[in-house]
Amino acid sequence: MHDESVTHRDSSQCEPPTSDLESSFARQRAAFRANPMPSATERREWLRALRDVIKSERMAIVSAISSDFSNRSTDETLLAEVMPSLHGIDYASRRLKKWMRPSRRSVGLAFQPARAKVVYQPLGVVGIIVPWNYPLFLAISPLTAALAAGNRVMIKMSESTPLTAQLVKDLLGRVFPDDLVTVVLGEAVVGEAFSRLPFDHLLFTGATSIGRHVMHAAADNLTPVTLELGGKSPAIVSLDVPLKDAAQRIAFGKSLNAGQTCIAPDYVLVPRARIEAFTMALRQAMLSFYPKLEDNPDYTSIINERHLERLGGYLEDAVRKGARAVHIHDQGQGRRMPLALLLDVSDDMRVMQEEIFGPLLPIVPYDRLEEALAFVNERPRPLALYYFGYDRNEQARVLNETHAGGVCLNDTLLHAAQEDLPFGGVGPSGMGRYHGHEGFLTFSHAKGVFIKQRFNVMAMIYPPYGRTLQKAVRKLFVR
Repeated sequence: MHDESVTHRDSSQCEPPTSDLESSFARQRAAFRANPMPSATERREWLRALRDVIKSERMAIVSAISSDFSNRSTDETLLAEVMPSLHGIDYASRRLKKWMRPSRRSVGLAFQPARAKVVYQPLGVVGIIVPWNYPLFLAISPLTAALAAGNRVMIKMSESTPLTAQLVKDLLGRVFPDDLVTVVLGEAVVGEAFSRLPFDHLLFTGATSIGRHVMHAAADNLTPVTLELGGKSPAIVSLDVPLKDAAQRIAFGKSLNAGQTCIAPDYVLVPRARIEAFTMALRQAMLSFYPKLEDNPDYTSIINERHLERLGGYLEDAVRKGARAVHIHDQGQGRRMPLALLLDVSDDMRVMQEEIFGPLLPIVPYDRLEEALAFVNERPRPLALYYFGYDRNEQARVLNETHAGGVCLNDTLLHAAQEDLPFGGVGPSGMGRYHGHEGFLTFSHAKGVFIKQRFNVMAMIYPPYGRTLQKAVRKLFVR
């Protein structure tokens, strides 16, 4: 539940505005052909320019994002968007020459003398579709990886954050020619046309349902895709972890950006005997973060009225079907929606069927760890999983017996901030990886190269075939 930038439509209803997109794509493809292997110096200069403009205009970025949300915490934008964008650029810049270096590979004895290596070649023109929830970081992080790999890049920003989208277009247009980086604005029909361009790689971050349409559009061009989707990321509280530890860290992961994070805890599995104590600890943690919501600059608003109504519908549906709601604050303000904990939930409630993407948190009881793991494994594989417990054996069980795109033990969200860890989903939560070195590899073609010079021992086995080849084959089968 990230973005509406790409929506499946009946093409007979509205013809997509393809001409501008196609001309932009053609310019980038021509520019790539003219410089198919940019040097490390060129790529570092691109990254330096990107870093400088984000750093110098960070407060304008903060202001634009806050206006799009009606209120987005300044500190959250700096913490979750500006800082990781700059860290990612620095990480790639420092390691770029190492990543670009061809890697030597071994050659079998029978094929000597010869050498083999892998050359990391830019793919060409990369497309990036950006969601609204982190409109800076989820544009800049894949852009960093694509530029580090030497590609040209087209970026489709979300129409749900129009001020930020326009600012990103203006800032990147200030430092990059449009045949290197192009930012595309527009409604869903533009996003649909964008996804149909014959990119050399397409990265989409957004809802699983829309990801299916993006993948289908890309398949018509045999375009490889990286899909960063979402799903219902669980948190598991163990039988003996201190509840204050777990509650504080879950509260932070759920309240950042008001829960509008693809890896936010979507529900919590708690030992049945600890439900009430955990609920109280979580409520206390949230109140320590946000003593009030009214005029609180630290608490982010829901992105728009449509999503506020969607979340209100989830809450109403759950209560109508028997859930007990524990409200952290008496009331919200505007689109500042207060967190509600939901007890006694059931699978027929929408909060247990859909990715919530907001400040509602179901709490589900379990009696044994096996039950909690089974609960997770019976559902679509999530983008993230969080386990709270200090027993190493139980930690190993969680890691070995579940599948998720990424895992935090005794924390939330922070695995996504580690540039040296790959980030991506599995199954319904996505495919492909990026961040750090994995991002460079995603946007590169690892081209295998076999090198032989003048001397050619293989001539001994060329046709007409005879005893030399037959003797070699016999040796192989008698080993």
